[in-house]
Amino acid sequence: MARMAQPPLITLNDLRLSFGGKPLFTGVSFSLSKGERVALVGRNGAGKSTLIKIISENVEADSGEVWRQPGITYAIVAQEPDLSGFDTVLDYASDGLEADYMAEAELMEFGVEASADPSTLSGGQQRRAALAKAFAQDPDVLLLDEPTNHLDVPMIEALEARLKGFNGVVLLVSHDRRFLENVSTNTLWLRQGKVLKSPEGYVKFDEWAEQIEVEEERQMRRMTTQLKDEQHWLARGVTGRRKRNQGRLAKLKQMRVQHAEMRSALQDRKNTADLSVSSGDSMSKKVIEAKDLSKTFDTPKGPLVIAKDLSLRILRGDRIGIIGPNGAGKTTLVRLLLGEIEPDSGSVRQSKTLQVTYQDQTRDTLNPTDTVWEALAPGGGDSIMVQGNQRHVAAYAKDFLFKPEQLRQPVGALSGGERNRLALAIGLAQSSNLLVMDEPTNDLDMQTLELLEDMLLNYDGTLILVSHDRAFLDSTVTSCLCPVGDGRWVVTAGGWSDAQDQLKHFRKDEATAQKAEKTKTDNAQRPKPKTKLSFKDEHRQKEINDLIPKLQAEIKTLEEKLGDPDFYSRDPDSFAKASARTGAAREELDMIEMEWLEIEEKREALAGG
Repeated sequence: MARMAQPPLITLNDLRLSFGGKPLFTGVSFSLSKGERVALVGRNGAGKSTLIKIISENVEADSGEVWRQPGITYAIVAQEPDLSGFDTVLDYASDGLEADYMAEAELMEFGVEASADPSTLSGGQQRRAALAKAFAQDPDVLLLDEPTNHLDVPMIEALEARLKGFNGVVLLVSHDRRFLENVSTNTLWLRQGKVLKSPEGYVKFDEWAEQIEVEEERQMRRMTTQLKDEQHWLARGVTGRRKRNQGRLAKLKQMRVQHAEMRSALQDRKNTADLSVSSGDSMSKKVIEAKDLSKTFDTPKGPLVIAKDLSLRILRGDRIGIIGPNGAGKTTLVRLLLGEIEPDSGSVRQSKTLQVTYQDQTRDTLNPTDTVWEALAPGGGDSIMVQGNQRHVAAYAKDFLFKPEQLRQPVGALSGGERNRLALAIGLAQSSNLLVMDEPTNDLDMQTLELLEDMLLNYDGTLILVSHDRAFLDSTVTSCLCPVGDGRWVVTAGGWSDAQDQLKHFRKDEATAQKAEKTKTDNAQRPKPKTKLSFKDEHRQKEINDLIPKLQAEIKTLEEKLGDPDFYSRDPDSFAKASARTGAAREELDMIEMEWLEIEEKREALAGG
């Protein structure tokens, strides 16, 4: 027998709201019932966070009705939790509760120290504290705005399990598609000021949305035909001044408005932003090479090992996801590889042609009092240099889905997702051959996420991504760098899902290898190690010995030619070719010298072993 539908806890009917004369909601209606876990999706700035505030009675609509079952309670995890004004995390989490033992238990469950000073917490710890506070209230309605921001994958999975066992209503706003797919039972689609509700979870969203849009396209084609007929009637000179035609003319104007709204709604999901990034000039195959890299920090809880004897080569075109739990040192490792932090031992060598665009997760560079226009063109004027090419500010902003009227808005008035999109626009204007992005998906809506994925798939430089977004990693990277404990990292092929399978085998193989090594040490004589280089290495080193002086001589000759002040005016084409060959020869010399050193190091190691 089918399960009886639960009566609604909350019903919204024809909700309308405007901000600064601009309509945000033009007729929002839906109900939420006990047992539903509802994904609320829509573009950045569509009003998702505002809708949550209306439901929780923190914002009042201009008109319409919100009915709530008498006595129901709410708990909210805001997009940016505010822990200020509390001496300890426990004070914050237990605020409003009769007893603090529930808050203490939930803080322990979410791995946050109850006695910690809120001002010292990281973004992830603040998010965990806010979730602990919400669950401690044991509410009827749980409202979560971007709950997975700054959380690592184990904590996201733990949150998924908690939500699946929650007995009330859950309303979720999140950019994390895998999270929404795993948790939601229904979907609300907020578009063009109205809400459509799907009876199924987010996992079926694309299929459902496509069906809606196919039907809307049919309606729009019929309306377009009808409009042409009406406009033909108007063009024949039948004026609207005649009384009998006033009604028909009014209907034509209304049809034009409806047609424009329908076209805008269809474009809302299909819009494709031109998020293109230049990969800069050509560069050598090796982008970054780390050798025996080690870094440890002393903390109050003891040594924190970020890397231990890490050797890693990042080559041109690599697309690497750096994954792992919070505290594993992902961001610190990136800074080590970029040379922003000195290692305790080992070395990091970078290509001489390296051009880095680094998008960190703080977005602190945005000034809230600047307008969007000023943020894009801080030097003034109406143009911006995008990867070396001049673009009009309004045209470039349109690529990132900003409307003309938003360009004069202050940055502080933008939603979290819109600020993130603006930071992307500013960062991606720079020409680069290495793009580093730290948690780029935080606060992005689904449409912008898809656009960002398309941009990254078309990027022909090297990509390093730090992210907990499992679906995003699966879509964008071709290998992952994963921590396996004690500062050790391993490289796995494929995305996040592939990495999980390979890490299981790695741990199993490692345990087997350790056992075998112990048995071998105890019961058998170790085989005599090799003390000489292989024939292949010996031969290659001799080749390099011959090649190095030839390249050095060629470079010297080319530099002398380029030093001739009349060379360019005499023969511009030859000058360009000589200049290009000089750069290529230097790169070639650099690479074979490094190869010679590697063989020599191998020789010394064999001799010393």
